[in-house]
Amino acid sequence: MTGAPSPALSRQQFRLRAPPLPEPRGPLSAAVTDLLRGSGNGGVPSAVQSVNGCEDPYGDDLQLALYVLYELHYQGFQDVPDSLEWDGGLLACRGAIEDRFLDALRRDVPIDATETVEQSLDELQLEPVGDDGTGVSYFLRDEGTLDHLRAYAAVRSLYHLKEADPHAWVLPRLHGRAKAAMVAVEFDEFGGGRADEIHAQLFADLMADLRLDTTYGHYVDAAPAEALATVNLMSLFGLHRALRAALVGHFAAVEVTSSPGSRRLAEAMRRVGAGPAAVRFYTEHVTADAVHEQVVRHDVVGGLLEGEPHLDADVVFGIHATTHLENRLSDSLLGAWREGATGLRGNWTEGPAAGDSRPSS
Repeated sequence: MTGAPSPALSRQQFRLRAPPLPEPRGPLSAAVTDLLRGSGNGGVPSAVQSVNGCEDPYGDDLQLALYVLYELHYQGFQDVPDSLEWDGGLLACRGAIEDRFLDALRRDVPIDATETVEQSLDELQLEPVGDDGTGVSYFLRDEGTLDHLRAYAAVRSLYHLKEADPHAWVLPRLHGRAKAAMVAVEFDEFGGGRADEIHAQLFADLMADLRLDTTYGHYVDAAPAEALATVNLMSLFGLHRALRAALVGHFAAVEVTSSPGSRRLAEAMRRVGAGPAAVRFYTEHVTADAVHEQVVRHDVVGGLLEGEPHLDADVVFGIHATTHLENRLSDSLLGAWREGATGLRGNWTEGPAAGDSRPSS
């Protein structure tokens, strides 16, 4: 059958092609991208040596290199063979980078041996008295401009356009009640059987409403290291069976904090006059994640620990690691916004011009 694509198909174009490789941010990310292009001088040993030379495990160079290697398991890159996904040398390089990142997280996220998962999740639910907080969602609700919201959506697109995917990797590693509950929540995240209701699609609709480019991975070069780290954390936990409980902790932290934060962001979108799709993404999460939070607490986390109680500390680690990296991103964006900057790398002044990709009517 020929003719124009359906509106639903047009909306889904953001995931139908692989992005180009991003621009390197240092010797390690340059070595990794060279390897993927087949032009690496010194090969994998040289890249691994660059890992050892990275001073900041949270910095641009290491986080971009790790992001690029993880993307081989998602959408891949233009002109990079899919067969490299399981290349032994690249996996060895990725393992060395992961070790640096994970070591830094374990150092900077100390866990009290007496702290339980319930205590960690209860702490996340504590809202400031009078709803007078200092995080990104409060700033955007109270004083954020349309430009702030566009910059925020561009940064978070690296997360939200793959939001549920890394969490799905934990499914084969769960059993019984935990698996059934995780599948139930993921079913909602993936649209309840409807492609146009997939939450990643709803975020693409939000981006189109804000006149941002909805192409998958389009804003990688603009994203600060703090944003890359929040995405890399999901992949790190999702790709390792040994970190399955940390992935559950990450998932729980996201679901517990999503509903109140989404309510504030929906208010921000309304206040600046954003379109209905921009508002809808967050209003959808206000109601859905309030339900998900209970399911995750009682059945995903509860079911996991019922069968494997020794994983309690790993769930707590996942919760705190998520909070640690989200706070770093929040501090980075708020610091930039209060100084009149965008919070994105480079001279990001994209407007509703060539990059506009609103869905066809």
